[in-house]
Amino acid sequence: MPGAPLQNGFAMNQPLLDALAERGYDTLTPVQEAVTDPELHAADLLVSAQTGSGKTVGFGLAIGPTLLDGATMAAPAAAPLALIIAPTRELAFQVMRELEWLYAKAGARVVSCVGGMDTRTERRALERGAHIVVGTPGRLRDHITRGALDMTSLRAVVLDEADKMLDLGFREDLEFMLGAAPEDRRTLLFSATVPPMIAKLAKEYQRDAVRVQTVSEKSQHADISYQALRVAHQDAENAIINVLRFHEAQNAIVFANTRATVNRLTARLSNRGFSVVCLSGELSQQERTHALQAMRDGRARVCVATDVAARGIDLPNLELVIHAELPSNAEKSFAPVRPYRSRRAQGDVGVDCAAKSGEEGRAPAEIRQDHCGMGDSAQFRRRVAAR
Repeated sequence: MPGAPLQNGFAMNQPLLDALAERGYDTLTPVQEAVTDPELHAADLLVSAQTGSGKTVGFGLAIGPTLLDGATMAAPAAAPLALIIAPTRELAFQVMRELEWLYAKAGARVVSCVGGMDTRTERRALERGAHIVVGTPGRLRDHITRGALDMTSLRAVVLDEADKMLDLGFREDLEFMLGAAPEDRRTLLFSATVPPMIAKLAKEYQRDAVRVQTVSEKSQHADISYQALRVAHQDAENAIINVLRFHEAQNAIVFANTRATVNRLTARLSNRGFSVVCLSGELSQQERTHALQAMRDGRARVCVATDVAARGIDLPNLELVIHAELPSNAEKSFAPVRPYRSRRAQGDVGVDCAAKSGEEGRAPAEIRQDHCGMGDSAQFRRRVAAR
């Protein structure tokens, strides 16, 4: 949904406005408009923001006045002024790339500190100075405890996908970093949902946080078609193959709950002639990068992944998402990737399909009630054969 024209927003720094214009922005998305409200320029924020809503650019704009303090250009890089914490490597790199172009004309230096990368290279980058540091919880805490990451000059801390970080067991790391940051900092907490643990974290580490909610009370992704397919347990993998063949998507992703299932499905699809890659937590960053690049340049058309491993990935040509095992709630069917971001902007429609075996019981109510059309594997076999 288009938001307010850029000129109607608060007085953003001119370099940030120029960067937005260069990227083709003429309006702000609802979350970007909400977090850049002039009345909130110094406030702590607790934001409910949907994946793919433009929240990364949103919090980049929101912390602009805090970082630049009215100046046109950033001062020479020294101790970091902003710390952005993300749950996974891929999401951290994605955030870094967005902030790099957004702050390039302001002369701000963005540095990453993420698990799986060379700590010595990161320490040297921190020693050279940075305005914004983006990283994952464990690696950031490691740099702080070793004295490589100086927290004393921080003006803003952003927790991106805070609910996911708590789900992954990073609560202690988050509390350590928030406790080590200056008390007068701004804290912006972005979360798709606000369960009690998030509310408690906000109460303990934010100062009179303003609640910002931009998620629609109705279907969160109305431009995506949802289907649920009933199959016998032993037919689930064949059903996934039939769905892939029926839709013939340019890019498709298949979610599984375990690494073992990911490896098995990858081998099965490869044997059936699909160009396929996989993503799971056991892969190195280089292996992840190669897999995603294969999807982007067309060498692979199917990616089999676990939820955690695929969190935050950006596949502009993604047209089909298949859940090999039924998601436990509706949010998990939306959260792991930025599905259809570019295509949704063009008005295209994607498909999200869950293959439900008889042993999995009934679908969660929030998935059933809205938009899932039900089918069975026999229907798909007949339709695929007829093509």
